[in-house]
Amino acid sequence: MKISLIQMNARPDRAYNLAEASRLMLKAVRNERPDLIVLPEHFDWTGGTAAEKQAAADLIPGGRAYNMVQRFAAEHGVAIHAGSILESVPGHDRIFNTSVVFNANGTQIGAYRKIHLFDIIAPDGKRYAESETVAPGNQLLIYEIGGFRIACCICYDLRFSRLFDRLASEKADVFVLPAAFTAQTGKYHWEVLCRARAIEFQAFMVACGQCGSYKTPDGEERHMFGNSMICDPWGQILARADDRPGVLSARVERDRLRQVRGWIPMEAHRVDVTAMPLATASATMANRRVPDVTF
Repeated sequence: MKISLIQMNARPDRAYNLAEASRLMLKAVRNERPDLIVLPEHFDWTGGTAAEKQAAADLIPGGRAYNMVQRFAAEHGVAIHAGSILESVPGHDRIFNTSVVFNANGTQIGAYRKIHLFDIIAPDGKRYAESETVAPGNQLLIYEIGGFRIACCICYDLRFSRLFDRLASEKADVFVLPAAFTAQTGKYHWEVLCRARAIEFQAFMVACGQCGSYKTPDGEERHMFGNSMICDPWGQILARADDRPGVLSARVERDRLRQVRGWIPMEAHRVDVTAMPLATASATMANRRVPDVTF
């Protein structure tokens, strides 16, 4: 199966973002003829104030980003993993960060809401508070295309191996990770984590990122890492982008999955340790002489 990643530099301008996503997807279809297209996190809207994000959030189904991707999938006969969209749900005071997946007929086959929300203060002092506007999801998603079981995750989810362990236990063959990794954390952690997850759980990692930068409401420039990549289950990088918008493609093969899983049969060896009793010990206590007790 051939997969094409669409690396973008989105901004707080939905019309621009959707036009750019459409342009790059059309380039992928014409030049690469993929079976599956993957868009990055927040391909429909990046940046802006909390109020602007709330106002920009749209319906799933029925919103502008949803309709554009659905129509493109149907018109071009290609499955699309629509990165993530700001999703508005009537009755909720916060929005969701949501991936939507369409088959080659334009039919929605699943949706996944980001579980782990990015609330940190980075080493450079920049504060990220995703949970101020976004509510966490509470359901996992694995879908099937081309004989592969494809598992959903989004950006910060990458750091939580328990999520991937659960997805692997459900026979996932491919992890698809739309992202908008910061340049600072991406420099040190992006490749390491992408390759580690592929190796740990013997699956292809398809990580599609945002690149370039956007301005915060106070004028601060925030840079995204880009470097979208596809890793095989041995941890080898099959394709990698730089820090510019564009299209990145590679094939994922069932034979490679069988080969790697045959070399090291981790599924058969994996032990569930969650319920095992835990003993603790202290080196200090172990070396300490127990005093004599006189009664």
